[in-house]
Parts: sequence; C-alpha cells; structure tokens
Amino acid sequence: MQHIKSLLSISLATVLLLLSACGEKKHAATTDNSVPVPVTVAIPGGTVEGGISVSGKIEAQQTANISTRMMGTITRIYVKVGDKVHRGQLLATISSQDIQAKQAQTNAAIAEAQANVNNAQKDYDRFNNLYKKQSASAKELDNVTLQYNAAKARLEAATQMRNEVSAMLAYSSLTAPFDGVVTQRMADEGNMANPGMPLLTIEQNSQLEVSATVSENDINSIKKGDKAQVEVKAIGKTVECTISEISPSSQFTGGQYLVKLNIPEKEKKELYAGMYVNVFIPVTGKTATKGNTAATLVPLGSLVTKDQLTGIYTISSNNTALLRWIRTGKTFGDQVEVLSGLAQDEKFIVSAEGKLYNGVAVKENK
Repeated sequence: MQHIKSLLSISLATVLLLLSACGEKKHAATTDNSVPVPVTVAIPGGTVEGGISVSGKIEAQQTANISTRMMGTITRIYVKVGDKVHRGQLLATISSQDIQAKQAQTNAAIAEAQANVNNAQKDYDRFNNLYKKQSASAKELDNVTLQYNAAKARLEAATQMRNEVSAMLAYSSLTAPFDGVVTQRMADEGNMANPGMPLLTIEQNSQLEVSATVSENDINSIKKGDKAQVEVKAIGKTVECTISEISPSSQFTGGQYLVKLNIPEKEKKELYAGMYVNVFIPVTGKTATKGNTAATLVPLGSLVTKDQLTGIYTISSNNTALLRWIRTGKTFGDQVEVLSGLAQDEKFIVSAEGKLYNGVAVKENK
C-alpha cells in the first residue's frame, strides 16, 4: 500500500512539472507575439494639379464591317474570331451562279456587237470610197455612217454591262481591306447574305487610341498636343497619352465633344480595344475645376487588396495595427487619391519590418 502511494506521488509530481513547463512555453510564446512590429508611418496629404476628368474607351483607329452588295448563300467563311488577316486576304465567298450566267450572256452580247461593228465598218469604208469617187450619194453615206455609229454604241453598251456584272461578281469574294484581326463573325456558312448586312468585323488592333468626350464648358481649355493621364483600371496601369484630335462639333454626341488621344507604342502591351479608362487632362485656366487642390494621397505600395476591396493599415489608440477599408480615386504616378475611409490628418502605415494583421502591436520608427 505504501508502495502504491509513493508511485501516485511521483506521477502527480511529474504531471505538475509538465504542466508548469507548458505554461512557461505558452507564456514565452505570448511574450514573443507581443513584441511590437517596427513600422514606418506617414500622414496623407499633398496637392494635385487641377484638370478635366472624363471617362473614355480604348478603340482601334480603323474598324471595318465586311459586307456584300449581292444576295446569295454564303458558301465559305475562311476566318474565325481572333484570326489575324492581311490586306487582300480572302475572307468569305458567296454563291454567284446567277452572276456568272449573266457574265456569260454579256460576253456573248459583246461578241455579237463586235461582229456587227466590224461589218458596219466595212460598209462605211466601202461607201466612203464610193462617195469620194462620186459613185454613191451623200444620203447613202449618211445611212451607212448612222448604222456604223449605232453598232459601235451597242458594243459600248454591252461592254459596260459586262463591267457591271464583273463588279457584282467581285462582291462574291470578300477580302480584307487592311491588316488587322477579326473581332466579330455575324454569319455562318449556309446563311443567306443580304446587301449591306455585315458578315465580319475587322479591327486594326496594332493601332489603338483612346476616345473620350469633353463637355462644352471644358472644350476651350484643351488643345491638340496636350498631355493626359489615362488610367486603365482593368490592368491597374496608368499611361501618358497625347491629344491628337478634337471634334469641332457636338451635333451628334449630345453636347459632348469627341476627343481622341494617341497611345505610345511602348504602352500598347496588354491593352485591348473596348477597355474602359479614366482620363485626366491637366489644364490651367479660369474654369472652377482647374488649379492645384489639396488631396488625400498615399503611396500605392501601402495599400492592401483583398478580393475587390482596398484597405490601408492605420494605428489604433492602443498602438496596434488596424486595417481600414478605403475608396480610392485617381492615380498620380506612384500615389493614389483616397476619397473616403482615411482622414487627411490620420496616420497610416507605409511599411513594416514584420507581418501586419489586425491587432498586432506596432511601434513607430523614429
């Protein structure tokens, strides 16, 4: 019995020692996690140059809808969406048996008319010689001359008819008007093609530009050659472009003036026609939207993104990191404007010498 009590005492002591060791380790771990993370902080601020902010879209400089002027069954389409094509490349063919039949008829009519001209010319030459020898009357020569001219007119009419048929026959083979890429295919083989109905759309994707509209209040503040910041949110990229064209009329655009901007060749990578952009045109003038204004600017590198949310770490009253969700605006170089979620005099964390998360203790670097 005494032996059993001794064994129980030893076991209890062992358990207590193990619990004590675990407690010490846990305490040590807690102490390690409570070491403040050194951080660099800043206060947002700065000024941005005033200007005109408008929305726009990236477009191909040249776009063509490929259609035909004849009615017929589409026999073959040689391209699909995404295919690159070259100027003069065959894109589609349309059934043209009826046009070919008319072409054969006009060729026969030309042959007949040419034979009549040859015969009338012989009569004209013969009667002209007889008239010079006073062996034919002027009336006879006039009649032969009239027949000769009529034969030549019928030959010319038949020739022009053949030209018309040849022109119609050319529309049975649709070719690319320029180098580009097929962006739409609106018909399939076996469909009926109608005059003017687009079958394919081709865009010159190597020549992209930005198209935007400017209100009548701001149109006098810009000119060709002005620089503009174009933000492509789809890929998170800002490109400096140049105004290349300003429409002088807003008759068909509802009081908005169309403005085109050239995209530098080196910046066209990853850009596609149809992408929406935000355009900021810095200007100086009397308009109220001009002039330097205060803004809440923070470095792009300090932002935190999660799903479709954007946040930034601030410092709480307990000196811990606090993730604040914000709404951003325009991008200016390596800085972005904060529209809401962060006050102009509120500290935020620019960088940290460790991992940041909500509630972790932080210490400002001096």
